[in-house]
Amino acid sequence: MLTHFNKDGKAHMVDVTEKNSTERVAVAVGKIKMSKETFETVAAGTAKKGDVLGVARVAGIMAAKRTGDLIPMCHPLFLTGVNIDFTMDSNENTIICHAKVKTYGQTGVEMEALTALSTSLLTIYDMCKAMDKRMTILDMHLESKSGGKSGDFKY
Repeated sequence: MLTHFNKDGKAHMVDVTEKNSTERVAVAVGKIKMSKETFETVAAGTAKKGDVLGVARVAGIMAAKRTGDLIPMCHPLFLTGVNIDFTMDSNENTIICHAKVKTYGQTGVEMEALTALSTSLLTIYDMCKAMDKRMTILDMHLESKSGGKSGDFKY
């Protein structure tokens, strides 16, 4: 059943009035692969545009907070926490991003986690594109969610 359409087939925002408020958490994961030189520059913190991971972290947090403005039919949510963490994989010249978003409310934060993740990775791309035109963003997915009617789920 497509919940964003009413009985007449017209798009609408899902009414969450009757849902119980619970703590809701979602984690999204993805990565960006780059050249060895670019990877080493980011890891050393010596990129010409500044602290790539610091800027990407802030961009992801800002994006999570604006998801309701970016994605049609998403409810604007009061987020209680957004954490963006990076893991450096020097064997693959890859930066892995984990975006964890929390709220206490009537609807989940999966879209907020995915928006934070994608914006963080796109920010890395933007800040490094002058050094590396062949970067690839890979494997963006929702890793887990908890709370709400459907309960906990790990992908």
